[in-house]
Amino acid sequence: MATLFSPFRRGYRHLQYLAHEQPVIFYSCVLGLAGPVLALTVPAVRRTWFGYTPAEIPPTTYPVPKRPRRPVQGYEDE
Repeated sequence: MATLFSPFRRGYRHLQYLAHEQPVIFYSCVLGLAGPVLALTVPAVRRTWFGYTPAEIPPTTYPVPKRPRRPVQGYEDE
């Protein structure tokens, strides 16, 4: 059973070493691991606890009026 968890124990010791000797690399690892977790949890938390609703999608086309089209006159369109 101890051999099953030894890679994790070595990884934890290596992170301890990095935290003391090279903190920039340690915090880069921490932020790199926290990013995907936050990407999965933050939208659900905003939706359930804070009542966030996304904005309406703006229209991509201009609505055409429901009437017959008149021919254009003026400005040399005769």
